[in-house]
Amino acid sequence: MPLISLRLPLAIALAGLSLCACDREQRAPAQPESAAASDAGSASGETFAGKIDRSHKGAALPQATVHDASGAKLDIQSLRGKPVLINLWATWCAPCVKELPTLDALAARQAGHLAVVTIAQDMAQPEKVKAELHYAHLPAWLDPDNTLGFYYNSGELPTSVLYDAQGREVWRMVGAHDWAGKDSDALIAPALK
Repeated sequence: MPLISLRLPLAIALAGLSLCACDREQRAPAQPESAAASDAGSASGETFAGKIDRSHKGAALPQATVHDASGAKLDIQSLRGKPVLINLWATWCAPCVKELPTLDALAARQAGHLAVVTIAQDMAQPEKVKAELHYAHLPAWLDPDNTLGFYYNSGELPTSVLYDAQGREVWRMVGAHDWAGKDSDALIAPALK
């Protein structure tokens, strides 16, 4: 068989394969289930990908109560009077766990100006939450019925919601954010007015 006749079918086959590859959607990687997997994501250069949602601006603080592992309760409405960032997270959510130290840094930096309230959406696992949330400036509140998760209905963890001192929503951050980053103070500035 002549060499020319082999090149044509090979060229057509390669062209077809390259076209098929262009149509293929890339799938998002499966979410890791542990803190160890989260650490691996950090090492690989994974970035924070949270997005601001202002479509609920002006909405009031929800009427909900959360508790800690000892049974102490926090009425969310009692947070009115000071700017607050409510963060919904879970121990099984790698982006949430990755975000926690940056939230702790924000809470330390904004102490006296902004309350940072972390609320775990883990179902009946207070020991696991307490073990994961070992940061000096983050409270370990629990919402095992996911009352706030259903209220905010973002469909993703972590979700952080910023409120001004009057208890009105400023914006939501859906997905993880680097709260130790340079843009964070500018993001929360509207609530501090």
